[in-house]
Amino acid sequence: MRYEVRERLFAIGEDYWIEDENGHKAFLVDGKAMHLRDTFELKGPDGRVLIDIHEKMFALRDTMVIERGDDQLAKIKRKRLSLLRNHYRVELVDGTELDVSGKILDREFAIEYDGELLAEISRRWLRVRDTYGVNVVREDADPALIIAVAVCVIHLAEKERGAGD
Repeated sequence: MRYEVRERLFAIGEDYWIEDENGHKAFLVDGKAMHLRDTFELKGPDGRVLIDIHEKMFALRDTMVIERGDDQLAKIKRKRLSLLRNHYRVELVDGTELDVSGKILDREFAIEYDGELLAEISRRWLRVRDTYGVNVVREDADPALIIAVAVCVIHLAEKERGAGD
């Protein structure tokens, strides 16, 4: 399943829709501007919150947490021992790890599990400016979780780039 994201450079407090491959609104990314930490909600088309995304407070390295209801699903942070600057580790609550690598700021990266491609994120498929696609390759993958991971790593990479300026 392929999704299309029309971003506004992921500014906190800005909302944007993610459409499915048929052009239907599938998810709303709702940025929360008035919080002490960076916070997003991923909502369904009916407005129901599917996933909460927030920055982990008091972490040594920038870390994002993904939750569904009161249950934590994953933590995301930049991989420590990597020569690649754009390499992130997703630690799922069950101990499973996903690997995210590529050109995050260019929106050209992959999400993998144990060397197997789960999803690819790319601007190559689309001609519209400030738009990129999320192609969920595995049918058993959770599209909401995959999109939440993409939102997190892009946010962390943008934040890191801003700190380096």
